[in-house]
Amino acid sequence: MKAVVLLSGGLDSATALAVARSRGFACYALSVDYGQRHRVELERAAAVARSLGAVEHRVVKLDLRAIGGSALTADMAVPKDRDAEAIGQGIPITYVPARNTILLGLALGYAEVMGAFDLFIGANVLDYSGYPDCRPEFLTAFEHLANRATKAATEGAGTFRVHAPLLHMTKAEIIREGIRLGVDYSQTLSCYDPGRGGRACGRCDACHLRRKGFAEAGVPDPTIYQ
Repeated sequence: MKAVVLLSGGLDSATALAVARSRGFACYALSVDYGQRHRVELERAAAVARSLGAVEHRVVKLDLRAIGGSALTADMAVPKDRDAEAIGQGIPITYVPARNTILLGLALGYAEVMGAFDLFIGANVLDYSGYPDCRPEFLTAFEHLANRATKAATEGAGTFRVHAPLLHMTKAEIIREGIRLGVDYSQTLSCYDPGRGGRACGRCDACHLRRKGFAEAGVPDPTIYQ
């Protein structure tokens, strides 16, 4: 069985890749260079793909800076030093408009070409920043779309499935599962605003959630912070 796994180079997507492999899938990892300020994550994605035995790691380049609207793709400051209550309220400016719709669309096209019908994404609705395109309703809707918008599904070659194995797990649970499956989290990067050499800022929402997850999991955080 083949699966396409969206791989950003972060903690969640690395774990999703490990889960897909543990379920017996031959994994085709897909990363997207969309003009994100934390582009160094693509180097981490390549390392993760190698270490977790992806059959192939492909990088697709497109420039979402042409649209902007996010602190990750435009000249806006990344929020720093927000507490858990603030992170849990509203949709932050690190939300990239329609990103997961675009990324899953690319994964769907790649899957159709490769003859795969399973798509994996590291979406999560517990320890996350409130992004609407990480919610189960969105993932279910995209799965319906995939089975109506593709030649493979229309001609009955198979049924597309969107897997989000981390959807209802806390960050601590994700970390424990990843360690069980052999993920080397020192290879991953979660930071939205890394400094020179790819060192995590330690202050953005993503760094806060990552630190919290390792602390709650009782596992040493291998991240190199500024």
